[in-house]
Amino acid sequence: MLNWGNCVENGVPTLNCLPVVFNSVVTWALIFAAIVAVVFIIFAGVKFIRSGGQPKLIEDARNTLTYAIIGLIIIFLSFAIINGSNLH
Repeated sequence: MLNWGNCVENGVPTLNCLPVVFNSVVTWALIFAAIVAVVFIIFAGVKFIRSGGQPKLIEDARNTLTYAIIGLIIIFLSFAIINGSNLH
């Protein structure tokens, strides 16, 4: 549930609600991106298992895992920056 604060007047949202909506959209986008990154980490694990010891396939799986972890770290840092700026 969104905390609309005092941007709603007489039950109608005003333009002052835009930051609340924007923050909610960004938060959900980051959650979705984190889920996708976790799926790619699992996918990289499956690629490792299916590689059969072939160096090219192992390297491909390692790259997938590396980029997924880097993406997850960036997502967590973005989430921390956005939610850290809301602390007053």
